[in-house]
Amino acid sequence: MLSTTLDQRIVALDQRLRGDASGPADPRYDALRRVDNAVFDAHPAVIARCLDAGDVNEALRFATGEGLDVAIRGGGHSLAGFGSVNGGLVVDLSSMRRVQVDPAARTARVAGGATAADLDRATQPFGLATPSATVSSVGVAGFTLGGGLGYLNRAHGLAVDNLVGATLVLADGAVVETSEEREPELLWALRGGGGNFGVVTEMVFRLHAVSIVNGGPMIWALDATEQIVDLYRDWLPQQPDDIYAFLAILTVPPVDPFPEPFRLRKACALMWCNTAPAERSSAAMDTFRAGVPPMLDGVGELPYAALQASFDSLAKPGLRGYSDGLVIDRLPEGAGRAYRHHGEAMPTPLSQTHVYPIDGAAGRPAMDATAWPWRDATFVQMITGLGEDRDEDAVLARWVTGFSDDLRGWARDGTYSNFLMDHGREVARAAYGTNYGRLADLKRRYDPGNVFHVNQNIEPVAV
Repeated sequence: MLSTTLDQRIVALDQRLRGDASGPADPRYDALRRVDNAVFDAHPAVIARCLDAGDVNEALRFATGEGLDVAIRGGGHSLAGFGSVNGGLVVDLSSMRRVQVDPAARTARVAGGATAADLDRATQPFGLATPSATVSSVGVAGFTLGGGLGYLNRAHGLAVDNLVGATLVLADGAVVETSEEREPELLWALRGGGGNFGVVTEMVFRLHAVSIVNGGPMIWALDATEQIVDLYRDWLPQQPDDIYAFLAILTVPPVDPFPEPFRLRKACALMWCNTAPAERSSAAMDTFRAGVPPMLDGVGELPYAALQASFDSLAKPGLRGYSDGLVIDRLPEGAGRAYRHHGEAMPTPLSQTHVYPIDGAAGRPAMDATAWPWRDATFVQMITGLGEDRDEDAVLARWVTGFSDDLRGWARDGTYSNFLMDHGREVARAAYGTNYGRLADLKRRYDPGNVFHVNQNIEPVAV
């Protein structure tokens, strides 16, 4: 009997799926294979657009039978390009976006391809929310499985702290449900261990009463950076959990609502999201207004979902990005000078750095309470060089590397996996810290063949 070609076998896979399978011969292939970060231009052998766990099972069986590497794509925002793989199979969950809210139980069931915007649209009519990404097009699954830094961290913990259950398809095709009562060790691993253990098709989150917040940008000229950094460093950790701001060095966007005279100026900013009562929230922010009056003050009461989407226009798909992440115990004296220096050197208007607080509710769990280990640190910093032109790649990468290298003296050896471009054994060990050994043991149990290795990979412990 004549053997079939790969194209024929992809057609057969397509017929078995409720969704569909595409290979290079499909006219949609080029559009379907793209991920958010255009630095990565992978050409997978097949893209399986799944609609349920059964489709994922079929896709994994196909990949195993063909000897193909497997990548998992949710929102497609992985800075390291993990949502695709050359010559392999992409399990594409982007069609699985359903969110079901139980307002009485204050929980949400979120499908594996849902975005932060999908989550907000479902939860906000009930005045509820859970920590999610500061760009609403980011996929909930990838964001959460890496830890989950966002506006609600001081008030309600990380995204992983609010993940109370999940359904995933293992490498052998088995469908497993996990919760704090059922397979709790697997849930522990999902709370920060990334996509190392299976394809997560559904997550269950704890929700909190969040509707109108006091938030938005407060922006200073770049020459005020040292004063703002010093004040922010000492002041924020002393505040109640319902006061939140992350620090940013950026370029004022050339779009509304930013006034024309300030556009494209390099600046220092605080991005506020206070869930405190309005009077106390305003009094807290007045500390900065009085210390160094901002050149732009865009803070006000607004729906939480509107704040979540405020960066969307600046994070459009197809940008070229280089990134790094640092874990910081405390910003030292003189940190502001470094931020100002590298702010002045930002190579493009889209490049920026964010310093996220991880104290308050996010800092209270024990270091081994979840797979995400950095509970006793104070900040996590993202440095991102973004551009639209391939010719900018080298300068973007140099700026990110130089900035990161300058801060190593006060950063930990560890790092935050969601912000990383580099990968490999040592990078993964740095991302998972002291929890790596336990994760490696669980990897042996749930994915002994390391099928799920297109990620910040945890290698299974050898038997």
